This record gives sequence, C-alpha cells and structure tokens, in this order.
Amino acid sequence: MLTQAQKQDFEQNGYLVLPDIIPQDVIAAVRQEYATLMDDLFAGWVREGRVTDSPGLSFWDKLSLSYAAGCDWFQPMDISLPGDVITTGTPMHFGPAIFDLVMHDRLLGIIEALIGPEITLNPIQHVRIKPPAPQLSDDEIRAHVTSTEWHQDRGVGHEQADSTEMITAWVAITDATVENGCLQAVPGIDAGLLPHCPQKQTAIAPGALDKSKAVPLPVPSGGVVLFHPLVAHASLPNLSDGFRWSFDLRFNVTGQHTGREHFPKFIARSAAAPETVLTDWRKWKLGWEDARATLASEPHIPIHRWSADAPVCA
Repeated sequence: MLTQAQKQDFEQNGYLVLPDIIPQDVIAAVRQEYATLMDDLFAGWVREGRVTDSPGLSFWDKLSLSYAAGCDWFQPMDISLPGDVITTGTPMHFGPAIFDLVMHDRLLGIIEALIGPEITLNPIQHVRIKPPAPQLSDDEIRAHVTSTEWHQDRGVGHEQADSTEMITAWVAITDATVENGCLQAVPGIDAGLLPHCPQKQTAIAPGALDKSKAVPLPVPSGGVVLFHPLVAHASLPNLSDGFRWSFDLRFNVTGQHTGREHFPKFIARSAAAPETVLTDWRKWKLGWEDARATLASEPHIPIHRWSADAPVCA
C-alpha cells in the first residue's frame, strides 16, 4: 500500500499525505449517518424551544443554528468518551457507517505497512467538525471544534504509551484546505517528546518549538494524513464560510499500551489470530457503553500527564 519512498518520507518527516484512500461511497454513508443523527438532535432541541425549525434546513444549517443556540452537538457525535466528567448518560456515537470507515481495508493496509499486521484500534479517536471562525463563541477552546494548538500525539496520552508503536490517521470527510483550516506540521521527529502545558488545550510549551518551519497539509475528501506520535502538528484556523470535517483515528501494535487504558481498545487486524478481529459495529458500541457505565461510578481519570505549574509553563 505504501512505496519505499513514502515510508522513508514518513520516517524522516513524521507525516505523510495520501489522497484518495477512503472511497467516496464510504464517505457518503458517514455523511448520511451523521445527518440522521443531527436530525434527531435538532428535533429534540426544537421540542425544548432552544432552536427554531424551518423547511429546507441542511445538515450544515442545523449545525450552525445549534451551535449559536448553545446546543452541544460535538459530544453526541464524538466516537469517544470525553476527557472530563463521565456520567451514565454521556452521549457518544457509534454506527455502521463510521465503523466501516474506521475499519476500511485500504486504511488498515496503510497502517500495516508502517507497524505490521497486529493492529489495535486505539481509543484516542475523535470527530472534528469545525465551524467557520466567525461563528465560534469567544470562550470556545475545544480542539475538536476550534483550531487545534501545537502538540505531539504522544504528549496527549499517558506516559505508559511513550514507547508504543502508534500511527494517527487523520481522515478528511470534507476537503481540507489552507483556507478552511487544514493541518500543519513541523517536519522531523528527532527532538523527541517536547514538554507540554495544560493551558486552553494541552499544547507544546512556549518556546519549545520552531513554528517557522511549519508546512501546511491540505488533503481532499477521502484523503488521509498519517502522523508519527512525535511529529509536532496543529491546525490552521477555519477562515472559510463553511465547515471543515474530519476524523482523528489512532492505531497501535497489539499488546502495547494505548495511552488511555481506561478506554476500550479493539483488534482491527491480525495475521496471528484473525478470529480476534472486531467485525461487528455493535460490539464496538457496546464496549464503549460498558466503559461509560464503569467510569461513571469511579473517580475521574485525567487523560493527560502534564502539570500547569511546571517551570516551562510559567
């Protein structure tokens, strides 16, 4: 699935941009699944008197109106539990269309080319639906909704996974352009894990990264951007008049720490034990629901390891 030159580029730069990986029929199914979810959410907010319905509203219209009204569509659409307080009613979304995308053979083939055939679906995964910057509220800090600050993916997991062989696959549902806030990266991984600070978002400490070397990474719908866990990356602001939509997925070598062991992991591909591979989206959903029930009754587990009072964060 990857040429030797592409592998070398990834090993040197820490990222790789691959267009046309996820077929458009798979993308279309995800769009439809989320449109149905949005319809249900919006109808509930209409009944509560929080938004007003009118004929012909599109998926994007409903997102905009709901956000402006303070209705949270992010967590009900996310494919993960949140990093803050979890209750038995915390919403999340798992369905057949997004499962087909996450487990797509072409995507897993690319991951296998980099870390081998024993692949676990890592629980650090999110939907990212980003409104145009002018629509954002002044207090919006969530990296999944506003611009993502500079970070390394190894820096946003627990330290037990610092030696885990892991790949992030950033999947574009809409075209990601410089104008609408595509990703950017500083090439190279030789600096190792940089200090991070829990500020508005967990981000690389001030002065620890030369951002002047940043390279934008536009990619069309259905394309994938791969990241090594040590490459520094961020997103640009969405300066367009439309939404930018992607999914953040991670995969690691089976048997190694995920970085969030309190969240569920699943076998995505295995040459040694193919019978262990997850094949039913309902089991994916049930695993997360079981985790929610367990975590709702236990003390909160922080998802990051950094301290705001560290000298580098002053």
